[in-house]
Amino acid sequence: MKRLLAASAVALLFFAPSAVATPGDPYAPQYYFDQWHVHHLWAIGARGQGVTIAEIDTGVDASLGVFAGRVLPGTDFGTPGGDGRTDRDHDPYGHGTSMASIMVGRPGQFRIQGMAPDAKLIPIAIPLAGTTDAAANDRLPEAIRWAADHGAKIISMSLGGVRRQAQDRTSCPDDEQQAIFHALRKGAILLAAGGNRGANDDAVEEPGVCLGVVAVGAVDKAGAVAPFSSRHPYLTMAAPGVNIASIGPQGAPYSGDGTSQATALASAAAALVWSKYPNLTASQVVARMVATVDPRSDRSAYGYGILDTYRAVTASVPRSAPDPVAALSRPFLRASLARSHPAAAPRPIVHGSRPPGSFSIGSAPRLFAPRVLVGAAIAAGALVLLVLLLIIGLTARHRRRVAAAQSSAPPPSASGQLRTEWSPISDHSPHN
Repeated sequence: MKRLLAASAVALLFFAPSAVATPGDPYAPQYYFDQWHVHHLWAIGARGQGVTIAEIDTGVDASLGVFAGRVLPGTDFGTPGGDGRTDRDHDPYGHGTSMASIMVGRPGQFRIQGMAPDAKLIPIAIPLAGTTDAAANDRLPEAIRWAADHGAKIISMSLGGVRRQAQDRTSCPDDEQQAIFHALRKGAILLAAGGNRGANDDAVEEPGVCLGVVAVGAVDKAGAVAPFSSRHPYLTMAAPGVNIASIGPQGAPYSGDGTSQATALASAAAALVWSKYPNLTASQVVARMVATVDPRSDRSAYGYGILDTYRAVTASVPRSAPDPVAALSRPFLRASLARSHPAAAPRPIVHGSRPPGSFSIGSAPRLFAPRVLVGAAIAAGALVLLVLLLIIGLTARHRRRVAAAQSSAPPPSASGQLRTEWSPISDHSPHN
């Protein structure tokens, strides 16, 4: 796959004394430092510390003093034995070196500064078109996996390969998408250039089009979309990409345009956010960046809006804020994980094994415990009361029957004696 670097540049030939407040060369001031109050963000502890950025590009000229202590050994997929700390770009601009200076460079004689100076950078060189070791297979999927497996929290890719529906079966090659899923599972943020094909070319570009990648377009100092910036419905955000100062190989200063520069700045912004909030997940960092953009109505040109690094660091954003990039990729990521880890065979039942949960056996209550005796006494009292009520009820019933019988007897005689019916009893005693 032939991928192009998403940047262009011109050398800065004239330099004025460092009298201006804004960093950078007077002919290419780093205006976004003022717009985003970067020095204030540094003062409140957001300098990129504790964050490692993997830059997949042409390599980095790590011999420059502006990179002292910040560019770690990486790897080179184009030249065996290389560690990424040599820029293989044919162009004097040195694409990989310039992007690194935008992210982590310290000010040198031209006062050009990286926005996340305390972040570490791992250079990963791949044999891209325009490099001294260019190859048909630039091995980007392998580079993404290598970055994720070697501690990169942010993977910055200022490059892109064109994909057209008429000739490509998928917008993102499967091996590349699986490598991106691998990096997402490792907890990394992946950012890629949206492309420099302008508004009239509907070709998509990978890896920006791939699921789970933050795709970045370019705007100028005034916030207008750059004419060269590709329009895509999958863009996540836009960032400054016009007249961006950088340092190339051998320390030469340049001013460049492209979604490459915009991607480098967005990667540095993510490093600032993560250094300020180290307990956030990758998705929560992206959510903060998306939640605080300066919104624009043209989705294909700006994505959700223009990156605002100051607000991304300082605004009050709930941890539950949505990450639209992750939301889109999550179902496919789960499916990929299920394919790579098939369900294990059911475990056999082992009879006699301990049941789930826990239990304990206590002692039985004593027969004559106080609670038992009280219960027995209450039961006995209730039985006695029931018997008494039964007796009282029977006695009352008997009295009522006697009273009823007396009320139905004949009236008394004149002598006042009750008349009774009787018959004489015969005397069978013997005669004398």
